[in-house]
Amino acid sequence: MVSVTDAGMVRTHNEDSVGTLPEQGIAILADGMGGYNAGEVASGIAVSLISAELSQALAQRDPAAIDPESGRPLAEIMLRDEIRRANASVYQAAQSQPQYAGMGTTLVVTLFFDNRVAIGHIGDSRTYRLRGEQLTQITKDHSLLQEQIDSGMISREEARRSCHKNLVTRALGIDPEVEPEIHVHDVQSEDIYLLCSDGLNDMVEDEEIRLTLLALRSNLPLAAHQLVQMANDNGGRDNVSVILIRVKHEFPVRRRGLLRLLSKLKK
Repeated sequence: MVSVTDAGMVRTHNEDSVGTLPEQGIAILADGMGGYNAGEVASGIAVSLISAELSQALAQRDPAAIDPESGRPLAEIMLRDEIRRANASVYQAAQSQPQYAGMGTTLVVTLFFDNRVAIGHIGDSRTYRLRGEQLTQITKDHSLLQEQIDSGMISREEARRSCHKNLVTRALGIDPEVEPEIHVHDVQSEDIYLLCSDGLNDMVEDEEIRLTLLALRSNLPLAAHQLVQMANDNGGRDNVSVILIRVKHEFPVRRRGLLRLLSKLKK
């Protein structure tokens, strides 16, 4: 598990935040928005709170256990609870301090457990999965462009040329309550998961991302830096952040190996 974040070639400061807890299978990426430095505050609050609270929750609850009310894995409930708490904290900070008024952040969080991964997201930060040679976007943007694509108003190619790329329809911290989108996916050995802010996918085509991951899948630190460099070489109009995770082996519950589910990458 490796992370890189960069201000890009145009912005004077970086409003993205990233956090990883490899031993617990947690990765978090947030892309802040707001007035001067407010976006950085929003994303920082979200990442720090969720990483701390989710880590604590994992010490007390088994994410693979089934919630009796919903019949879903507790991992989903835990993600939803912690994202909602972070939303409340960012919202309250924005309401109580004028310099932070209107701040918010996108968010994507992964929690690996029992040969599965629970992914919660809000906004247009993404998760991709490379399985074999196929790269798949497994989150769906909460954005105006995505709604226009879904309705057939524009094509994906037209969306890439749009000047409305940054209009999200859902963000953390803007309203008193927010509903994160959460899904659980099966995980296979040698899967590679990419979390990224839109500073990457707006600047680098999915096919270029795929080819980079294929070429450097045995060296994820280099792959992460290469992806950021590609975004900057193509203009770097936004902050760009990536987290890369390679699943080295299976991690079923029976092994009680949740705290060792992701081996450290060789440097």
